[in-house]
Amino acid sequence: MTREELSTKELRFSTKIDISDEVSPFPEPPQELTLDTYLDSLSHEESWESIDEDKKIKAISSADRRRLALEHILNKLSILEIDGKDYVEGYLRHQYRSNFQSSTLRNTYSNLVPFLRFIKGRGKAGIVDVEKGDLEAFIEHEQDRGLKLSTVKLRLATVKAFLRYLIDEGVLREDVFPWKLNIKMPETLPRAMDPDDVERLLEVKGSVRDRAMVLMLLRTGMRIGELLNTRVSDVHMEEQKVLLYEGAKNQRGRVVYFSEDAREALQAWMNKRDRSMELLFYGYKGNPLSYPAARMMFVKYLDRAGLSHKGYTLHRLRHTYATELLNARIPLECLEKLMGHSRLEVTRRYAMLTDKTKEEEYFKAMAIIERRERDEHYECDRELQEILETTELLPPYGEELHEHP
Repeated sequence: MTREELSTKELRFSTKIDISDEVSPFPEPPQELTLDTYLDSLSHEESWESIDEDKKIKAISSADRRRLALEHILNKLSILEIDGKDYVEGYLRHQYRSNFQSSTLRNTYSNLVPFLRFIKGRGKAGIVDVEKGDLEAFIEHEQDRGLKLSTVKLRLATVKAFLRYLIDEGVLREDVFPWKLNIKMPETLPRAMDPDDVERLLEVKGSVRDRAMVLMLLRTGMRIGELLNTRVSDVHMEEQKVLLYEGAKNQRGRVVYFSEDAREALQAWMNKRDRSMELLFYGYKGNPLSYPAARMMFVKYLDRAGLSHKGYTLHRLRHTYATELLNARIPLECLEKLMGHSRLEVTRRYAMLTDKTKEEEYFKAMAIIERRERDEHYECDRELQEILETTELLPPYGEELHEHP
């Protein structure tokens, strides 16, 4: 890829680099790209990311980010030719006043627009003519399209919240709301990394910054968005803790702690980083490091550890953190607070992976069964056999209920 091709794609850096010997801010990319050099260029010294509206919003304050996100969404909504967009605008402004995150505003727009288009395709005059059956038909339509079940469930929740808002505003009748319409999600298990793979990952010799990021994710259970938005002032090295004033997912603040190996890696990065930057891990000109750059850094680590075929993601580090703590017998209620879960049932899913009591009881019972099969040809318990021979457990109905013909 030439320098001219990079310019036409409107790409820029996502990490800070040394350009003291370069006239142009775009270094010459390697002539022969291997996987290692390509990933290294993306995630460490020569990372570029697309300039789009979302990336521009990331470089400003949280309050301005929400305001610009709303303006951007309303501009996109205004050019659509669909009925009911005025109600959608009112609902978006209601969410903005309620301090919803910018990501929630974008999800509301992306989930309601397909619903309004579907309603228009069914020949409805407007949103005021929506009936309960229309939402049921919409959900069936989305499932038939082959969307992921989680995506369909999110769209259902968004549309139901929108209808609830219209009912409260007096636009729709109460009987329109689909009270009983729900989607049952499969109860999946969290996916943690294999302990041997964790050791192989930590043996990789990477840059000081990258190693600090991996260990902080693995030892704190932070979401990647939370780590990328962490400021130096939020980190307390002596107490080995990080203050998360606002969770990335549920806006609930919490305190997380990091281990000794993570402290050593973080201290090494502190000694090397630019102290004028407020963010703990920063990108070009101190802007937040983008998620794609962090993801490519992790992909590079996996490739060097020989784990590329395992399909591990950055979020797996969070799952691994919870699983390892439960294996070390940490109380479930304590893990709930460390993970920032809003419900204990979410944390309890990890306990299904680490129920040592159940595991021990199973193998103890199976050892007895195997011993009986090997030594006693699996003979039944004599005491139980005597009970079965002398006791009539379930008498016939005719004898038990003799008063009826």
